[in-house]
Amino acid sequence: MRTTMIAAVAATLFAATSFAQVNQTLSINKDNRSITVSATDSAFAMADQAVVNIGYQAYGEDEQSAYAEGSRRSNAISDALAAAHVPADTIESQDQNLQPLNEYELKNLPASLKNMKFRITQSWTVRTTPNDAAHVLDIAVKAGANQSGSIGWEMKDPSALEAAASAKALAHAQAIAARMAEGLHIKVGSLLYASNQPQEIVRPVPMMAMAARAKTADTKQLSISARRVERSSTVFAIFSIE
Repeated sequence: MRTTMIAAVAATLFAATSFAQVNQTLSINKDNRSITVSATDSAFAMADQAVVNIGYQAYGEDEQSAYAEGSRRSNAISDALAAAHVPADTIESQDQNLQPLNEYELKNLPASLKNMKFRITQSWTVRTTPNDAAHVLDIAVKAGANQSGSIGWEMKDPSALEAAASAKALAHAQAIAARMAEGLHIKVGSLLYASNQPQEIVRPVPMMAMAARAKTADTKQLSISARRVERSSTVFAIFSIE
């Protein structure tokens, strides 16, 4: 009995201390016993939006020739996407850079790039449907986008998935509180307070280099399938003790 009382008091004091730091408007003291629980859970859904990363890397013997080759590739890629009726407002420029190669890079250039002194790079993202991701990538690569391939999988409206993760985490917290109370021979009452911290599960996908352009227009596009999107939420909850 003494052990049970100590555990119950400890739970009360911890709740009082933790909650006092979070919310000063609710008074929790020795006459207002409670159990504090933290729980994490996740929710999943198939992505309904794909973010396709496309780009190119080109070289030149001097600054002007590198820029000219970059301009040719840049406009070829943009024209190919436009010809395929990819909406302009779904295409966003990410980076463009023209710079001389450093000494280490010059020494380690492959034979095919001998005498090259400058490198130009440019990249974009294209937001599209999961079903069209492979098509967009195929168009860009065949137009000269030799530094392309990574795809981000997203939800157009992530709020529903975040809410589902928070609800699961709260239910998880309530189940934990009930088990704690059962061990203390007490009963969990109403929810006094809850806060959640949504967390996105990040799965980085490296950029995939496609060094050679497809030799013919008849080359089939890659087979690409959408991935699940996960959202995780951690809930901090305080329950009264009856």
